[in-house]
Amino acid sequence: MAQNTTHAVMSQRTEHRDSLDNFPTPPWATRALIEHVIGPDVASGKSVLEPACGEGYMSRALAEYFDTVRSFDVHGYGYGYVDDFLASSWSDGTFDWVITNPPFKAAEDFVARALPIARHGVAVLVRTVFIESIGRWERLFRDNPCTAFAQFVERVPIVKGRVDPKATTATGYAWLVWDKLASEHSRIVWIPPSRKALERRDDYDRPADVGLFAA
Repeated sequence: MAQNTTHAVMSQRTEHRDSLDNFPTPPWATRALIEHVIGPDVASGKSVLEPACGEGYMSRALAEYFDTVRSFDVHGYGYGYVDDFLASSWSDGTFDWVITNPPFKAAEDFVARALPIARHGVAVLVRTVFIESIGRWERLFRDNPCTAFAQFVERVPIVKGRVDPKATTATGYAWLVWDKLASEHSRIVWIPPSRKALERRDDYDRPADVGLFAA
């Protein structure tokens, strides 16, 4: 029997070198980061940078918790500004947080660039297997261990080019958090089943279409 991969993003996903790697995040998965990992009280009154905003699905959810959301992407999707994060000249400590779903092939570079920009912390959504590999440990985790590895216990359906309430996935995802104010490192956090509680009817409307623009 042929395997059904119509809606699934398989764990061996790879992108061409010149791909824009546009895999938008369902808003409920961003809310889960705030509700179960960072805490709404930590986000309240703070600023956050989303440097791979795509069409704005993550930025829209962040705006529910943060006072200021700055959004841009290397490609113009009709939401936020166009800018290349890795080539940007943001000063150290410009934002309280940097939170994003980085391009898969540039995730390590995004973390390295984000850490000095963020006063409080950095959070990136990655595949669970991102924490594997000797090379990544040597380049990133050995000298900059994350303070929290927050694993979704349910699957987050992330598909190329759209958010889809009917999508499925064979890939596990987690939030990696670097909290500069935390007193402990490398703790494991389990994100409980959250989709049913945190998903909203308008989550799958394109933010650019409904006139939302995050500066």
